[in-house]
Amino acid sequence: MLQRLIIKNYAIIDHLEVDFSGNLNVITGETGAGKSILLGALSMILGERADPGVLFDKTGKCVIEGIFKVKKSQVAAFFQQHELDLEDSLIIRREISAAGKSRAFVNDTPVNISQLSELSGYLVDLHQQFDTLELGNADFQREVIDALAKPAALQVYHNLFLQYQQVQKKYKQLQDDRDQANKELDYNKFLLDELLEADFSPNEVEELDNELQLLTHAEEIKNTLNRVFFQLKEDEQPILQQLKQLQSSIQHISSFHKDMPAVSERMLSAYLELQDIAGEVDSINDQVHYDAQRIEQVNERMTLGYRLFKKHGVQTTDELLAIKDALTAKVDGVLNLDEQLAALEKEQAQLHEALIKDAAAITAERQEQVAPFEKKVNTLLAQVGMPNARLKVDILQGELNPYGQDTIEFLFDANRSNQFAPVGKVASGGELSRLMLCIKSLVAQSVALPTLIFDEIDTGISGEAARQVGVILKDLAKAHQIICITHQPQIAGKADAHYFVYKDARAEKVTTSVRLLSMEERIDKIAQMLSGERPTAAALENAREMVR
Repeated sequence: MLQRLIIKNYAIIDHLEVDFSGNLNVITGETGAGKSILLGALSMILGERADPGVLFDKTGKCVIEGIFKVKKSQVAAFFQQHELDLEDSLIIRREISAAGKSRAFVNDTPVNISQLSELSGYLVDLHQQFDTLELGNADFQREVIDALAKPAALQVYHNLFLQYQQVQKKYKQLQDDRDQANKELDYNKFLLDELLEADFSPNEVEELDNELQLLTHAEEIKNTLNRVFFQLKEDEQPILQQLKQLQSSIQHISSFHKDMPAVSERMLSAYLELQDIAGEVDSINDQVHYDAQRIEQVNERMTLGYRLFKKHGVQTTDELLAIKDALTAKVDGVLNLDEQLAALEKEQAQLHEALIKDAAAITAERQEQVAPFEKKVNTLLAQVGMPNARLKVDILQGELNPYGQDTIEFLFDANRSNQFAPVGKVASGGELSRLMLCIKSLVAQSVALPTLIFDEIDTGISGEAARQVGVILKDLAKAHQIICITHQPQIAGKADAHYFVYKDARAEKVTTSVRLLSMEERIDKIAQMLSGERPTAAALENAREMVR
């Protein structure tokens, strides 16, 4: 419940603090005194968009703070999801700077506006003057019946419906893919057959290029290798023989100088290395042959390779092979699409069958609530001064949707004419207000909302009807905190705490203030609501009776 509301620098409020009781709180005051400004400020901490134009002092910032007492179990999931600290007291603060920047905090931790709006859904139901338009909304009507019926299968059904939608989406996408793939299939098969026929191995074109270089320069390579080998081993004075002789000469004098053995060793190493090189040159020479037929084969193969490179816009054999793999997957995929579509079609049918079954169970649970709901609402309508009004609930089966298979519509007859029509089309503003109160009073018993706020729920009523609205609000306040802005003395008389909103002129500025009335002040204000600014003795006595 809302324990305290603190407002600083908002609209025509300079600084205001209000402590609310846990039961029926009534707010009264003259028209224009600022009653709805209180709710405007409250809506800021419930997630409404900020307007920098609401600042009372344009040089300072606006701060609105609400202190709530909550059951931890009620908001635990939200706090865990958003990694916020959960305490017994919940403090929500909203700040609006003169520049228009808005910040929100939950227990001093910054949160965004969407998080604030989500949290407020666990704390407060704010009913304002034009919220009666919701009565004609199909979603609102369904939510009312579901709040009472609490269909056991609804969450399972909802998850199943999301799965069904995903399968439908996947099936449609796969159909589109198949249609597109079928258009490209022949061309892709042609490209794939061409690559399969070419049958290139990894890095083949690059290796063929190296081989062609060798084959076309075979004669030059052999001449060079023959010359090198001849000069190393077979010349009149072979290099190896000369080097061996020089090494022997150095070895002969190695005992005469300490550095000579090392030089001799190095020359021997050079001799052995050149001898090994000569052998390798001879071996390579034996492997090199000019082969005109092979040159022709390699040229043809490379021509094919480079033609395919150009056709597919690649530079290497491996890139070409990657394209071949992709084409293989596409062609195979088209052939497998029909099987996948058949499997998805079967899955859709199974999910649809399960949804129909669950939807029927949900419909049955909703239908069980219709008669008791109609009876209770119609009883309450009579209580609030509409004895001839009737509410009727139609549940018709339609297409599957996220909440079942039902179209729920509230129909209304104000005059026992048995001519029911959609409630939003035939009910007047006052009738809608009272009907909404009756419905919310029933729903509140099934929904764990600790605080309900009504802004002029008494629009268009007076007298006994207003008193009965007060009775309903008083009854609701046994289990919920109620905050109600009203102009009706009959409702004000039912309050557990009565707050008076008034304008205060200080330092040439008009501000809105609020004070909690004492018993005698309550009687005086209710008497004024009954008979004017100077209440009669009869009005005062009537006010005392109302308070008692």
